[in-house]
This record gives sequence, C-alpha cells and structure tokens, in this order.
Amino acid sequence: MGLFCYKTTFMIFDLIDFTERNLRFMEQYRNSQNEKYIENIRKYTEERKAAIGDLPGAYIRTFGCQQNEADSENYSGMACEMGYRLVDAPEEADLILFNTCAVREHAELKALSITGQLKHIKTANPEVIICVCGCMPAQEHRLGDLKNKYPYIDITFGATSLARFPEYLSRYIDRRKNEREARKRMFFPDTTANIVEGIPVVRKSSYKAFVSIMYGCNNFCTYCVVPYVRGRERSRRKEDILADIRVLAEAGYKEITLLGQNVNSYGKDLYNGSYDFADLLTEICEIKGDFWVRFMTSHPKDASHKLIDVIADHSSDKMTPRMARHFHLPLQSGSDRILAKMNRKYTVDYYLEHVEYMKSRIPDITLTSDIIVGFPGETDEDFADTLALLEKIKFVNTFSFIYSPRKGTPAAEMVQLPEKIKSERFSKLLELQNRISLESNSAYIGNTTKVLVEGRSKTNPEFLTGRNEHNRLVHFASDIDCEGTFAMVKVTDADVYTLRGTLTDK
Repeated sequence: MGLFCYKTTFMIFDLIDFTERNLRFMEQYRNSQNEKYIENIRKYTEERKAAIGDLPGAYIRTFGCQQNEADSENYSGMACEMGYRLVDAPEEADLILFNTCAVREHAELKALSITGQLKHIKTANPEVIICVCGCMPAQEHRLGDLKNKYPYIDITFGATSLARFPEYLSRYIDRRKNEREARKRMFFPDTTANIVEGIPVVRKSSYKAFVSIMYGCNNFCTYCVVPYVRGRERSRRKEDILADIRVLAEAGYKEITLLGQNVNSYGKDLYNGSYDFADLLTEICEIKGDFWVRFMTSHPKDASHKLIDVIADHSSDKMTPRMARHFHLPLQSGSDRILAKMNRKYTVDYYLEHVEYMKSRIPDITLTSDIIVGFPGETDEDFADTLALLEKIKFVNTFSFIYSPRKGTPAAEMVQLPEKIKSERFSKLLELQNRISLESNSAYIGNTTKVLVEGRSKTNPEFLTGRNEHNRLVHFASDIDCEGTFAMVKVTDADVYTLRGTLTDK
C-alpha cells in the first residue's frame, strides 16, 4: 500500500470576479494551524506507542459510494501522518473511524447496526477513540440517533468537514486530558464547504485510483439527500487535478476514475463556461501513460455532444491513454411524468437523443444506468414506460433500487406506494434486465477482450478476475499472478453477470 501526498452558488456577472470569489473557497491542508493539530496528535500517538509497544492502530471502514471510498483514502492518509498504523480489524485499533453513507436507508441502517457492535470494543478498551463521519451524521435525525443511542461514539462530523479531521481529533484528545471534560463527547457541525488541496492519501490499490474533481450537487432531485449532506457544487482547479493524474500516471496506475456527484457540470462554478468537463478530459488524455480513464457520475441534463465527441476521439485502440468505452448515465425512470416529479430536468426524448448520438459516435460503447422503482405516484403505465425504455436502449447493466424515502427531501412527503407493489415491479425489472444482460454478455463469446486484472476470484482462487474497458467482469483461469496488469482474454462463456475465458497472447 503506497502513500501519495497531494498537495453555494453565486450570481456573478464578471468572469474574473467569478473566479476570484471561488478561489477564496480553496485552501491548503498544510497551514500553521493544521500543523499544530497534527503535531499534537503525534505526541499522543508517541505516548500510546510507549505504553503499548507499537504504533497505535487506526481502523477505517467505508460505507457507500466511490466518493466515500476516495474520502476514506484521505482519512487513511491523515491517520498515517498523525502517527497511526492502519489495521484490518477494529479490535486492533486505538482509533476507529466509520465513514458513512446516507443515499439509501439500507446503507444507514447497516452502518448503525455495525456501529452498535463497537460497544464491546469500547468496554474492553476505554482508550479507543470512535469517530462516525460522512453523510449520515450530516442529517439532523441521524445525528440525534448517534447522540442518544450510541453513547460510546466520541466524535461525529459530516462529509464536508473531511479536512478538519486533525483539528477535531486534536481537540478531543486535549479534552481527555482535562479530568472534568475527559469523557465528554464531541459533535461538530458540518459547516466547512471549501476545496482543500494537499490532503495526504493512502490508496487501497497500486493500479486503480479515484480522483475527485468536484464535490457537492446543485440539482436537488426530490428523492436525494446529497445536496443537503455534501453541499453545493464546488470544482477543483484543473491544475490541481492534472497534477494528481500526472503523479498517478508516473507511478504506473492503469485505471483512473474521476469522481463527482455530477461530473458533467464540472467547472461551472469556477470557470463560468470557459472551461468544462470535456476540456478537462481532453487535457487528461494528453498525459503520457498506459491507463484507462473512467468517470462517474453523470447527470443527463449536462451530458453534451461535446463530451461525447471527446470520448469518441480518445477511445481508439491506437490511443494511449484513452477513454474507456463505457458510459454510466442514470435514467431513474422511463416516464416523463415521473422524471418531472423527481425534478430531473430532462425528458425521455432528450435522454434518447443523447444515447443515439453516443452510439453513432462510439458504436461499441456500453451503457449502464440507475433505475428507481416505485417512486411516489408511479402508475402501472409509468412503470411500463420504464420497462419499454430498458428494452429499447438495452443497458448492459442497471443499478436498480426500490424507492427509499429520505427524511427531509420533498419525495418523502409524497404519498408512498405499497411495498408489495414496489417489490413486484422490482422483480419484473430485474427479470427483464437479467435477460438483456445475458444477451449482451453472450455476444462476447468467441471474442478477445483486454482486461485489467484485479486479482484472484473470491469464489474460486484458480481463476483471476478483472474488468474490461466496457466495465464487464471477466474471470479466466491462470496460474500466473498478474494483478494490476492488462491481459488479453478470449471469452468462452458468459452468464448474466460475468464473462469467462482463457488467457491469450493475442
């Protein structure tokens, strides 16, 4: 595991003023105040090392999306910088940090359930510091749960306060030194919404990397909590993003995924239309190196022909680096009526026009999507429209979910559908998607595909597993360990979820 350290919307009418005002919301992690916090924690970890005979352990667990995964790599980097060593089990830790998700209730309940299991660890080791951060505690009702039902949690803070982790931990450690304050817990308001550069990072992989290009969301879909827990859109400067990617390319990374709640709107808050996501991709593709570029997630209303053209122009087999020929474009519903209730700001015809343009420019591109089943007010006709659109577009895969009310969002106040209806519709959609996926995967049989090898299969160690540029999961037999490299695989069989094949040199 390698350590790589990296350095609200305004109505502005002047481009220069626009840029200057947004740059005020950009900070450097390395500053005199932060250095004091880090040094304070280092003294504490040295004391712990003297007491226990080793560096104190930090256990970091992630719930939710790729952005949370990327955030956790920053938490890992900060923990190592402050004198902790990363451990694989909470029982081995002096510091436990749960980075939580709030997009769906299931993710929240899972995080709360596992958090409940930490009680026995706190009982056995009162010195352990337990932090719960991320999107979940940014919601008032969940913060109340953490305060009232989990008295062994020491520190909570939200996703936008990631860079203040050393400050919060340092303040808590100082509180412990005061006998009267020693066991008081600390709940920090989620008030920071700045871009902070230079946060250290410990990447989980030596060949696949996430690079955040922006944070937050301005769309306010009626079912979604993201704008409430991650704030408004904030773009990183292109210079900082490109610098990160050059470091990764020079280190030999094979796949770089650009992250943002809506990557298609990159730069609107910073460059006022003079530089956008397509421009950023063009510059990334000019960086030397042998790697694929992916991105997620996209909002259809901001997916431009210009963006599609850039992907087409940089996805040739002869070009390195190149854009992976895969586009994840969340649809959510095939009904214009439901899309309007969701506040998605596009129509089915608009979506189809972009899909058709994509397929005309990149004939072998694979499309995946998100679908919400059972949104409030969805009729049988609305659901039938969704099924018909899946049949027409033929996504190779959809990430489908039964609608989950999120407290504080407009959709949660709408009249909800019975669970039985939602479950029945979900089963029908899954059945259709499985058939489409099997047909799509079966078309690969007999062809050779380039795969980024990710290691041994968890279910059968005789097989290696990886993904091709179309994001298809590929298993193949091999006694050669080639994790982190590209391999050519001839596909011999397929099922709904995977391709299977044999290693070839062609």
